[in-house]
Amino acid sequence: MNAKNVIENLKKRFPNEPEYLQAVEEVLESIEEVYNQHPEFEKANLIERLCIPDRIFTFRVSWVDDKGNVQVNMAYRVQHNMAIGPYKGGIRFHSSVNPSILKFLAFEQTFKNALTTLPMGGGKGGSDFHPRGKSSGEVMRFCQAYLLELHRHIGPHTDVPAGDIGVGGREVAYMFGMYKKLTHEFTGTFTGKGIEFGGSLIRPEATGYGNIYFLLNMLATRNIDIKGKKCLISGSGNVAQYTCEKLIELGAIPVTLSDSNGYIYDPEGITREKLEYVMDLKTVQRGRIKEYADKYNCKYVEGGRVWAEKGDIALPSATQNELNGDDAKTLMANGCIAVSEGANMPSTPEAIEIFLKNKILYGPGKAANAGGVATSGLEMSQNAIGLSWSREEVDARLKGIMNNIHENCVKYGTEKDGFVNYVKGANIAGFMKIAKAMMAQGIV
Repeated sequence: MNAKNVIENLKKRFPNEPEYLQAVEEVLESIEEVYNQHPEFEKANLIERLCIPDRIFTFRVSWVDDKGNVQVNMAYRVQHNMAIGPYKGGIRFHSSVNPSILKFLAFEQTFKNALTTLPMGGGKGGSDFHPRGKSSGEVMRFCQAYLLELHRHIGPHTDVPAGDIGVGGREVAYMFGMYKKLTHEFTGTFTGKGIEFGGSLIRPEATGYGNIYFLLNMLATRNIDIKGKKCLISGSGNVAQYTCEKLIELGAIPVTLSDSNGYIYDPEGITREKLEYVMDLKTVQRGRIKEYADKYNCKYVEGGRVWAEKGDIALPSATQNELNGDDAKTLMANGCIAVSEGANMPSTPEAIEIFLKNKILYGPGKAANAGGVATSGLEMSQNAIGLSWSREEVDARLKGIMNNIHENCVKYGTEKDGFVNYVKGANIAGFMKIAKAMMAQGIV
């Protein structure tokens, strides 16, 4: 396999899908050497089969707003690969959603799920519907209309969706309720459900907590203590909130949060009390992060990004390509020692190149933020056996999974000089598991 030739071919076939092509290129460059050690992979054209999704559903969603007007949105479900288990991946509601973004997310999800060691394939879905500014009634009606089509393509042994940007516990509950009504069954088809109807403890916290557990493993390789380290967090949603919570618990000092309008910088550190305010602001009131700056009299930068501030550790937890090459240079100049990604593909290729060149600790999203889907897998297991595990038991399992992911990254990513290239390690570890499963199952 020549990675460049494969990428050029994909660019010709999918010329208007930059996010998807970016994700594929990053993986292929990492696995090219190990792939070519297995001529049987090339004979089976495994790489092309792995890059292109099994299927994509595209459909229209018509719903009625509070004024009685009919609104129309586009919606999608990408079922990428189920070699090691049913398709598994979130649903995103945001105006930016398009096939390229969902294909990149589904591709990444396939590798991420393989890293967890749980039996889950990769998928992703969503719509260009944006919940912001909508009433709960409008969100409910949209979710129900969305499920009128989606329910035909999902199920506990087929495709198990969860939440993502714009889709939290409220939206998952609305979709699960409609799925139950349409199918006449109560199964673990969705994860991220409420505790009262089959959800798992620790699931809301899992992506943020898991990212910090992975970060701790990286820091331990250089005997660095996280206590007292200033941490830059982007975003202010679920992942950012629980990343912040775990940092506070461990004695680190989170100093930033952001949303699409700008960011706050609190040099005194975000405390438990301040974080509780953020959680209420973003989850209940659905307000903007600027209100934090107004309340606590700290710096707010309209339209800015948190990477301009000085910090020891960067934790991008918002969205794809939010941290570019210039941001990476600023982080390096300010003495940043580690970057661990809570979001999916938040760093551009230029930024990643700078991190690796400077040999800092860099945890890519498919490894560092796998805690969310790992705990979704644990929710699936609990639903399947009809049990509910304690908070402590789920947290212990989450820690174990993140430790195993780190070990596999070290196994496949350690270079001759001892530097651990976590990008290479995560990609190869995930790829080898999927490749072996695909080869064993024949040309299907």
